[in-house]
Amino acid sequence: MPEKKQDNSLSPVPSQTGQIFKDQNYAHDAVFGEITEEGPNYRNVGWIGSAALMMKSQIGLGVLSIPVAFDTLGIVPGVIILITIAWITTWSDYMIGVFKLKHREVYGIDDAGGLMFGRIGKIFFGFAFCLYWVFVAGSGMLGISIALNSLSTHGTCTAVFVAVAAIAGFMLASIQTLGRMSPLAWIGLVCIVTGILVVTIAVGVQDRPSSAPQDGVWISDYQIVGSAPFSQSITAISSLVFAYSGTPSFFSIAAEMRDPRQYTKALMICQSVVTAVYLAIGCVVYYYCGSYVASPALGSAGPTLKKISYGFALPGLLVTTMLVIHVRLKINKYLGKFIFCLG
Repeated sequence: MPEKKQDNSLSPVPSQTGQIFKDQNYAHDAVFGEITEEGPNYRNVGWIGSAALMMKSQIGLGVLSIPVAFDTLGIVPGVIILITIAWITTWSDYMIGVFKLKHREVYGIDDAGGLMFGRIGKIFFGFAFCLYWVFVAGSGMLGISIALNSLSTHGTCTAVFVAVAAIAGFMLASIQTLGRMSPLAWIGLVCIVTGILVVTIAVGVQDRPSSAPQDGVWISDYQIVGSAPFSQSITAISSLVFAYSGTPSFFSIAAEMRDPRQYTKALMICQSVVTAVYLAIGCVVYYYCGSYVASPALGSAGPTLKKISYGFALPGLLVTTMLVIHVRLKINKYLGKFIFCLG
């Protein structure tokens, strides 16, 4: 009998590193299901937009407490600890990208917990993430209320401003996709960095911080090495960790990228810029203000510049709150469906 001729022609095989969505009318995603022209495209974030979303999730809340943390720890230990935290979080963020490429069905940290530890892991990690970001969102709303208080010279009760921040944050968080949010991330990033730079430049050119003694010659009392007790030191370290609190959202950002293989490129840009900004702001503001640095740092240059800096930073604080609420609600949605199915 004649032997069957072997077909050596090449044929397409499924990608093992993640799907790429570009100029397609129809696609299936392991997380979002079928994506068509009629519905929202959840896989529509480029690597530049992803870098903006990552940077905005990081530079938002914790940066305002870095100079105060340096005052507690001292400028040298503060810089060393900040760089160490940056290295640890960068490695963790990189592993998020690696994990996502190998497990395309992962959208959030709850899915990762489910893959590692089953149903209990999914529920535990999901609730832990949601609880954690409830407090992060609360911190964002508090920051917005402080900004509104400063701009209005305490025009009304702080609780009213917190309510305004919550309403605005939830309304903006209802935008369906991160792809549509990426332009807002750029706007928020530019605004908050501008506000911080206003204060940084102001404290450098002013004679002294607004809260320092106004009589006689004043010299900054910054410390090379701090001498605070353990409780204050660990609180300062926690503030530096909080400055990198956007890490859990990177799962969701990677899930909505058009090409998840470009995640690492966006990540390196994000972490490089974020760490450089943190070091520059923390060192310069603390060097010129010393122990008279304000918390949040935007109040270090006096009432007038405080209003100006908060005026610039307010959109950035709002975008940070929006991103935190948006990602948390999406994970809540998928986690809720999972728990409902268990029942």
